[in-house]
Amino acid sequence: MTKLTVLTENAAGGYLQAEHGLSYFIEHNGTTILFDTGHSDVFIKNAGKLNINLNNTDTIVLSHGHWDHGNGLQFLSDKTLITHPNSFIKRYRKHDSSNIGLVLSKKEIENRFKLIVSKEPYYITDDIIFLGEIPHLNDFEAQTTTFIDEKGNDDFVVDDSAIVIKEQDSISVVTGCSHSGICNIVSYAQKVTDIETVNTVIGGFHLKYNNLQTQKTIDFLKKLNIKNLYPSHCTELPALAEFYKHFKIKQVKTGQMINLQ
Repeated sequence: MTKLTVLTENAAGGYLQAEHGLSYFIEHNGTTILFDTGHSDVFIKNAGKLNINLNNTDTIVLSHGHWDHGNGLQFLSDKTLITHPNSFIKRYRKHDSSNIGLVLSKKEIENRFKLIVSKEPYYITDDIIFLGEIPHLNDFEAQTTTFIDEKGNDDFVVDDSAIVIKEQDSISVVTGCSHSGICNIVSYAQKVTDIETVNTVIGGFHLKYNNLQTQKTIDFLKKLNIKNLYPSHCTELPALAEFYKHFKIKQVKTGQMINLQ
């Protein structure tokens, strides 16, 4: 059994706080993983209210180097941190040049954590895999970007990754923002694990509109007959409404506890 607790989300649940960000606490067969941290200490406050002791976290996984997923790292230390090597580049929005990278530099993070960077799949345990760099294979995802790097080049957020959790003959995929494309991510998770059956997909899908990309994403996920689907965070209302029509999804809120299998 794999349990995921939502520590940070855009929507508040009950007496817990919310912010624009994402943080999940994952428990699987005695292993605990903090997946992303949001951008403040909200995840710590919510964990305390849920009686989750983050000091017992075995590993932190940073899905990619954006502020709303990794700036909470400034409130942690002395843990193993796994991420893609490009998570530390300087990056900005095109339209206003605002900084969207991490507040901590790579050097500061190396001083605070046992840092492991990998472009390749990295096995946290036999059943939990950090996927590393996601191949951009289909023709409808990760085709454009609203970000640039410090050199002014288009930033396609190649560091955007996810984890896949194996349990019996199925997998669950946990993603932060899906800049790489949620379909690309799920396909790669299937390839890395050599398991076709996808039980759960949860995280930000980075879909803003009910457009062709959203429609093709829905078609792709329908064909997989996924049991549990939880688009959240950076998945905006027009896309969420279309997902509801097809999958009868429920809104993800802070404090929610989800069994992935």
